[in-house]
Amino acid sequence: MKKTLLLTLALMLTAMTFGQSHAYLNESFDGENFPEGWRKSEIGKENWVMSKSANAGGEANELMFNFMPPLFNSTSRIITPALNLKDAKEVVVSFKHALDSQINAYTLGIATSLDTINWNVAWQQQYEASGRYEVFELISTPDLGNERVYFCLFFTGSSFTLNGWYFDDFVISSQEGLDLGMTTVDIPEMSNYGEHEVSFTVQNIGSTPITSFEAKYTIDGEVVTETFNTNIETLEFQQFTFSEKIYIVPGTYNVNIEILSVNGSSDSNESNNILEKHIATGMGYASKIPMIEHFSSSTCPPCVSANAMMLQVEKDNPGKYTYTKYPVKWPGLGDPYATNECKTRVDYYGVSNAPELYLDGDLREYEIVTPEALNAAYGTPTYADVRGAFNVEGNIITVTADFMSYIAMDSVRAYISVNEKTTTENASTNGEKEFHHITMKMLENPNGNIININAGEYTRLEFSYDMEKSFMEDINDLEVALWLQDYETKEIYNSHFAYEYTDHCYPVQNMKAEIILDCTGAVEIIWEAPEKGNPTKYNIYIDGELIAENNADKLIYHSEEPQLIEKLNSGTHIAEVVAVYENNKTSVRIAKVFKGTWVNVEENIATNNINVYPNPVNDRLYIETQTLTQTLTIEIYDVYGRLQDYKTTRLQGNVAIDVADLKSGIYFVKVNTEKGNIVKRIIKQ
Repeated sequence: MKKTLLLTLALMLTAMTFGQSHAYLNESFDGENFPEGWRKSEIGKENWVMSKSANAGGEANELMFNFMPPLFNSTSRIITPALNLKDAKEVVVSFKHALDSQINAYTLGIATSLDTINWNVAWQQQYEASGRYEVFELISTPDLGNERVYFCLFFTGSSFTLNGWYFDDFVISSQEGLDLGMTTVDIPEMSNYGEHEVSFTVQNIGSTPITSFEAKYTIDGEVVTETFNTNIETLEFQQFTFSEKIYIVPGTYNVNIEILSVNGSSDSNESNNILEKHIATGMGYASKIPMIEHFSSSTCPPCVSANAMMLQVEKDNPGKYTYTKYPVKWPGLGDPYATNECKTRVDYYGVSNAPELYLDGDLREYEIVTPEALNAAYGTPTYADVRGAFNVEGNIITVTADFMSYIAMDSVRAYISVNEKTTTENASTNGEKEFHHITMKMLENPNGNIININAGEYTRLEFSYDMEKSFMEDINDLEVALWLQDYETKEIYNSHFAYEYTDHCYPVQNMKAEIILDCTGAVEIIWEAPEKGNPTKYNIYIDGELIAENNADKLIYHSEEPQLIEKLNSGTHIAEVVAVYENNKTSVRIAKVFKGTWVNVEENIATNNINVYPNPVNDRLYIETQTLTQTLTIEIYDVYGRLQDYKTTRLQGNVAIDVADLKSGIYFVKVNTEKGNIVKRIIKQ
């Protein structure tokens, strides 16, 4: 999804937290080159590089310390420009970091100096486990209080056993007396419609303990204010939740949370008292198929065992994954099937090792995608649905893919990778004889195809390509991996293998859903057949629950359960239709919102204006229109939404319909007027 206001604020967050006038240094490493004024120590000088990744938790790019030669077992430093700290005896240092470790422990620290030769350690900590961390420390050394003070971030240990260490959002700031700052708005950026708690996190940035504060939130014009009694010590973070929840219908909103007062008075630094977050609430969920991306090479000895383990994971978990493997150009000459498109993905993730695996855009940190990780991701709720199919004619492959979302997504990236299931001719020096899921071509852009998706709808991509231009070995051994990814955060929303060597499963068109009779909870769902193809049936869902499997392109759904009737008659609901084809292949879902109010009939048309009798009925049904004077169209539908051979038009008065030939069961009599529609439920005996 494209950068929203939230992502823009994320770049400013730390500076806002301290107040911009109090930040001595705020470096986010966003450029491709080292920031101006920063230096490297002689030991490990080549190990400090800029990476296009975002592993530390900030935005790409970021600072990286890697294992590349020369290897050493010592201390290496990255040094900031000199800072004027004449009036500061202590400062706050914060940064994000992520460690990709093998087996050893390493020391990470902050030190200060007046000459970049003699260093005073301000903070240090030993790390061993791979993971993402955040440091926030109040420090004081003999160097502070001078006009030219250098800071360094230092690494101590053996670089040989380190895969990589990533750093971002490095900030040095002063501390105020009474200063409570907003740090995060803790409502998810994407969530489903319904009732939500409004939570947020603050930090006591000042030196005075916080015993109470007043805050308010604003969402879609609704404003809620609350006083929170607490005890927050200096530099401590705490999360709070407003007592009053809010019901949010599908859509996009700005959530604004503001600190109004602290300890009963004004905050000494009000620049960090407000945060705004852009959120989207969805229309429901799809079920996730996890996406595995695997960087490997036939010249890489460790890749042999990783490939063998992944084959076993696949064998034990059929149908639970989508997979694509990128051959890389190292070690040595690298894999013969490595392409510039694979290198694009290498650069995107900042990959420097093989093997390296990602699950749904997250680095597996020097391990394969385990069965536990795969099963933890499989079937989880997600906001995107992906379906596609491909066929070949000669050596030309044609791919059609639909990317659907329950939340409006702008500038999201749709990826299509044509893989060969098994290859042998790229065998090289590591002893392997065959390789799997090898990327042959990415359609059309290896950086992803930028698309916009309206909530409840889909965007279609269609591409053709001559596979003779690739390393393809067998045109009958192809697969196509499809996935939808946020280019900035790298999160993959959902994925799917395209249906192989077959026609595309087209979704329904022009779907509508609405309540047609409040008192009995009747819902009318209408759609048109897909533009191509012949579905065997349609699956219809309300609020995520399958309520019918239907052959017609209309359904009037009625419930006999009083609790469900009451539920449908109030609140917001979602109707969905899926086209089902032979061999249980399915299209993407199409979803529509409907509300539990009598939206079709004006208030001056009361149900007592229409009288349908007798009910139950045997042979002859009478429709008495009483005070209505406009033209009426009367239709009878069965419970599957199929129009029966009974349709008549009258101006007013009574209408008699012979229903003797109707089979026994429940039917709906729909009376269409110029001012709206009324539906009556009848039972044919």
